[in-house]
Amino acid sequence: MDTAALPGGDLVEHGVADLAAGVESVEALLVSLAATKLRRLGLDVPPALEDPELRLYQLLAADGEDTAHGRYNALVRRIVSFERALGCVS
Repeated sequence: MDTAALPGGDLVEHGVADLAAGVESVEALLVSLAATKLRRLGLDVPPALEDPELRLYQLLAADGEDTAHGRYNALVRRIVSFERALGCVS
């Protein structure tokens, strides 16, 4: 399945690759946050990082505390859009 064509697919593909490589990134934490649902929808997701919500927020805050909340919410909306789109094509 070509997940790159789905909304947020670029984030998911990058996050899955980072998880497989053992890299903690915004994308890896985002995929970790949604790992259970993504697996349920048929996506092969490596083991998730622990406490992804908190770690994602901390990573975003380290890059700019004033905008961390808004960027966190935008990323969560993108992963939810991906989940919904994947659910429609599964």
